[in-house]
Amino acid sequence: MADFSRLPGPNADLWDWQLLAACRGVDSSLFFHPEGERGAARSAREASAKEVCMRCPVRAECAAHALQVREPYGVWGGLTEDEREELLGRARNRLVTTHGPAQDERPSAPGGGAAGPGGAEAPDRTAAPGGAAEHAAEPVGEM
Repeated sequence: MADFSRLPGPNADLWDWQLLAACRGVDSSLFFHPEGERGAARSAREASAKEVCMRCPVRAECAAHALQVREPYGVWGGLTEDEREELLGRARNRLVTTHGPAQDERPSAPGGGAAGPGGAEAPDRTAAPGGAAEHAAEPVGEM
């Protein structure tokens, strides 16, 4: 007889959030681009998908899941493939130092930006374009 005690337990609690998703029952082609889709057609489809995401009660869970598993395709939690890639790239490339303040803790330069080398204002590397970072439940680090 098989030893079932070694099998993982039910994991419904890990996925139950999907039952509440606003996209349930919506044609998946809205969230995943057809081969070769570019330009205005892709932007319009992604905007429509994001409209569904913006009214979704589990948007944060969805975005966090997509970032955690590095979902390569589609709109998840209001984030496109490119937006997720950008967020993950930023998480991987964060400056880590043991000598002085971390990159996100640098003193402010005149005008509110972080001071870079030589006191010049450095770009804010914590905010994503279009507010995409606010859709993730938590920062994602290197897996």
